[in-house]
Amino acid sequence: MALIETVDLWKSYVMGSEEIHALRGVSVSIERGEYVAIMGPSGSGKSTLMNLIGCLDTPSRGSYLLNGKQVGQMNDNELARIRNEEIGFVFQTFNLLPRATALHNVELPLVYAGVPAAERQQRAKLAIEKVELTSRMTHRPNELSGGQRQRVAIARALVNNPSILLADEPTGNLDSKTGMEIMGLFERLHKAGNTIVLVTHESDVAAYAYRTIHLRDGQVENDVRRAA
Repeated sequence: MALIETVDLWKSYVMGSEEIHALRGVSVSIERGEYVAIMGPSGSGKSTLMNLIGCLDTPSRGSYLLNGKQVGQMNDNELARIRNEEIGFVFQTFNLLPRATALHNVELPLVYAGVPAAERQQRAKLAIEKVELTSRMTHRPNELSGGQRQRVAIARALVNNPSILLADEPTGNLDSKTGMEIMGLFERLHKAGNTIVLVTHESDVAAYAYRTIHLRDGQVENDVRRAA
């Protein structure tokens, strides 16, 4: 059974008197343990597809199965639980709390999940260890470099042991050297068994993935795998 299965997925918006189709019948299947890049020019539908995969939005029609469960039939509470426990989000802008330490930022999803304090700390420390930032865990975001902030964001995404790591332009705010270090970290996480779905418009970033799905005008233009 595929981890992510979309069948004839459409997403339409009404803007004034016209209807805009951001996605037009997208069918993709992603297995557990895959490392996939979703590429496409601006307006191709890649962010819309990511929002649907991440349960941040619902399709206009078609179906999305995550771990064999129909996402379209879930209520808001179920969707919130899926977002918190099944999906780890990594954004271009880090989205860290400025006054909280790295450790506390990483703990946040566990706070929402109601995990007891001692276990929270232990799991957050483990996640920070995975991104090789143990020496900086008591620092606040303004005391960290851009690359270190992105590592904190990745640790936060990992802390619930999610089924999928969803990354949206994760190197977009980083210089090229730091960006390469972050992509090297994703490579190690993938080798450790994490499923990674990466949205990017940069071909050198997509080249790290083992499969690239190109979108154009809301449809899959091609779907290419490279040898592992």
